[in-house]
Amino acid sequence: MSKVLIVYGSTTGNTEALAEIIGRGLSEEGHETKVVNAADVAAPGLCDGWDMALFGCSAWGDDEVILQDDFQPLYDEFDQINVKGKKAAAFATGDSNFTLFCGSVDVIQDRLEELGAEIVAEGLKIDGQAQSDQPEVRDWIQKVASAL
Repeated sequence: MSKVLIVYGSTTGNTEALAEIIGRGLSEEGHETKVVNAADVAAPGLCDGWDMALFGCSAWGDDEVILQDDFQPLYDEFDQINVKGKKAAAFATGDSNFTLFCGSVDVIQDRLEELGAEIVAEGLKIDGQAQSDQPEVRDWIQKVASAL
């Protein structure tokens, strides 16, 4: 059994709901999961003791990616989360009407790679509210689980 930390930042609740769906899906696969709001964690050593860290963050913007308010302070201190050598991936919900739809996934994933994380799945980008039976959600959970 692997331990998976799932950290999210969500304004409307959609990314939080997706984080919960991912957590339940990985638990069903036999893994220990912890789903936490970015507002409730501190960056130093965040990934210590975890086999995988998944980060979800809603975002908006047409000219640049603006990360969700609770997630931004954590992201600003990502160099302290100790993700080097850890398995990781990013996810988000968003509105496809924005030019940079779910741009937070790309921003977070790029930063995780820079910090030495092993990205185990292409970032999950969901338009609007996620459903646990959505094929792309189930497939992503399976891909992440198979990397553990």
